[in-house]
Amino acid sequence: MRRSSAAGALMLTLGALIWGTAFVAQSLGMEHVGPCAFNGARSFVGCAALLPVIFAGDKLRAKAVKPEARKAYAWSNPALLAGGALCGLFLSAATLLQQAGLLYTTVGKAGFLTSLYIVIVPVLGIFLGRRGGAKLWVAVALALAGAFLLSVAGEELRIQLGDGMELCCAVLFSFHILVIDKFSSRVDCVKLSCVQFFVAGAVSALAAVVLERNSFTWAGLAASWGPLLYTGVLSSGVAYTLQILGQRRLEASAASLIMSLESVFAALSGWLVLAQPLTLRELFGCGLVFAGVILAQLPGQREKSGNKLSI
Repeated sequence: MRRSSAAGALMLTLGALIWGTAFVAQSLGMEHVGPCAFNGARSFVGCAALLPVIFAGDKLRAKAVKPEARKAYAWSNPALLAGGALCGLFLSAATLLQQAGLLYTTVGKAGFLTSLYIVIVPVLGIFLGRRGGAKLWVAVALALAGAFLLSVAGEELRIQLGDGMELCCAVLFSFHILVIDKFSSRVDCVKLSCVQFFVAGAVSALAAVVLERNSFTWAGLAASWGPLLYTGVLSSGVAYTLQILGQRRLEASAASLIMSLESVFAALSGWLVLAQPLTLRELFGCGLVFAGVILAQLPGQREKSGNKLSI
């Protein structure tokens, strides 16, 4: 594996670790506010958390980057604004459906149904002319089987309201991954992440005003300050930025496999932190997901071509 690909895989794995441990915070946050208000607030927190990083990066880049090359990193870059807006729209829709779906279905079924982006991304890639090899599809099958064993084996699989929301969420996350894949090599990744959070926050806040008028209060947000800080700074600001930085180094299909480790880390954190032991079946499922991720990253996979911006 090339050094840049290894760095991208490490970034995505760290992001999956943060997402996997954030489910508790997301559940606690909805005790005081609705899903729209919670997602809006965490998105704005994530946006604000990135501003000092962007300011420092611009200062360093002013000395290290030639003037003619700074246009790609500028706020006025049309690709940054268009990509950030698209990412923000898909991210807000996906996270709102994921959060709201948890009100109507179990966490296990929600985790499995959301993880179907493991399959959706490479399928959509076929229509974009990106045909993965046999190794990728074997890796997808391993990860999907592992997610099934880890999440919902033995549970009722009838699709209900919450399940439908999580399925739609998986489709939207798939498009989010593909949009990042298109724009991440053309713009400043941290600024792209900041723009997407601002857009996602604005959309979610508007939805909260319309749909959660009675429960959208400052007192509720204040009571949720702990979960909001954790999910806003780490799950949003850090993890989604790591996703953008990591995806510029990897194919979207391989990236989606690594991000599916989120379900594994969620189960392991519940075991280690909350004393919720994993069954033999669940441990086997974790192993299958890890095997799929490792297989997808073995030498020989098709690398992205073309020039890419440095961090």
